[in-house]
Amino acid sequence: MKKIDKLKNILRDLRRVVVAYSGGRDSTFLLKAAIDALGKDNVIAVTARSETYTLSEYRDAVTVAKSIGARHIVIRTNELRSNKFRANPVNRCYYCKKELFNKLTKIRNKYKMDHVIDGTNFDDLKDIRYGSLAAKELDVKRPMLEAGITKRNISVFSKKLGLPTWNKPSGACLASRFPFNDPITKDGLLRIGEAEDFLRRIGFGQVRVRMHGSMARIEIPQDRMSLGLKLKEDIVKKLKDIGFVYVTLDLGGYRTGSMHEAQSIDKNLVEV
Repeated sequence: MKKIDKLKNILRDLRRVVVAYSGGRDSTFLLKAAIDALGKDNVIAVTARSETYTLSEYRDAVTVAKSIGARHIVIRTNELRSNKFRANPVNRCYYCKKELFNKLTKIRNKYKMDHVIDGTNFDDLKDIRYGSLAAKELDVKRPMLEAGITKRNISVFSKKLGLPTWNKPSGACLASRFPFNDPITKDGLLRIGEAEDFLRRIGFGQVRVRMHGSMARIEIPQDRMSLGLKLKEDIVKKLKDIGFVYVTLDLGGYRTGSMHEAQSIDKNLVEV
């Protein structure tokens, strides 16, 4: 429990916080830890609604926030208004996070809170995180990273706390389903979101539908491949009804950051 104690001490030093809260495993645990360390009156959870997240994820976030008694504010972000975001460069996440953290900073000021915090954890250092630059520019604190808490720690601690998100599959902005430099469109985001919601309903908890023009490239864990093949006719029919022309199952399986595989990454842009 040393990491938990360290996290609580870090949170106490932050005094009054606004939590960037998506309803996922990481941000839910951070929100609960903040409430336990600081009290409900000193914590505000803020969830951003936009086309880049599905309605089902939003509804889950609202339900969980209510169940743990959090003060919860829902805002609207408008990433698609940004030409730079829509162009989908390799550092796309910077523009998305800048939009989010700017709005959270305004909420911090309006409610006289002291800091904005997010759910970045120690394992996130393994991935390419362009949004980290936006966090640094706007002084967003990352208490779980500072405490050395890993994703496994979050699952274990969340289960002990009775949080329903303890084993929730990791999520990511739907814009990550587009190949870099392919324009991000509202129609494409809606198609991807509908396809992923369908696949989750039929048994694929961890899933990505990568959009390559008119083709859907489905990533599921290796141990679910047999189920994917068993349900292939239903999957193909549904995704074609949604608007995809071609439907493929990626034999490489689910993995984070697969869109980077086709890119030559400029290491100087990576912020960790």
